[in-house]
Amino acid sequence: MNTKLSVYEIIEQKDEAVSHTLSVILDDEPGALSRVLGIFTSRGYNIDSLTVSSVDEEKKVSRITIVTKGSIAVIEQIIALLNRLIPVYEVRDLTYESPHIERALALVKVNCVDKERAAAQALADRFGAKTIDSTPESFIFELADLPAKIEKFIRLMRPLGVVEVAQTGITAICRGSDYIKLTD
Repeated sequence: MNTKLSVYEIIEQKDEAVSHTLSVILDDEPGALSRVLGIFTSRGYNIDSLTVSSVDEEKKVSRITIVTKGSIAVIEQIIALLNRLIPVYEVRDLTYESPHIERALALVKVNCVDKERAAAQALADRFGAKTIDSTPESFIFELADLPAKIEKFIRLMRPLGVVEVAQTGITAICRGSDYIKLTD
């Protein structure tokens, strides 16, 4: 019998720690984020990226997007623990459960003059970065994209005079008609 395994099943067989993007919908109330983070800190799980934002001010609901690494068993345990928290409505592992879009944002300050200015602007244009500030000695570029593309942009821009970088964590949302319910 020759059955084809899904990516999820192949990873599960290897029991490797891989990156997962979790989306958590919860009440926007004091201490809610602390309780979510407590699950990670009490068990020694690392958070690679964390973003929090209100998604419905009227209903007082927020979304936390967490990127963490773990085996399938660890991720399942994290999801089960998060689902038991009182302010949590829904937890989804977007990595394998649903087609989704992920983005991060970076602001990159480059100090440069002469030839480096033209090269910096050309590189920014090639990556689709916006110039949000320009002085005779510097640029600040804004790039919203996949983290790997942002890292590549910063790496290529470094020799041209990167002096400061500010980055957000990853945020993610389901593609198509699939969505995460805000409340019951």
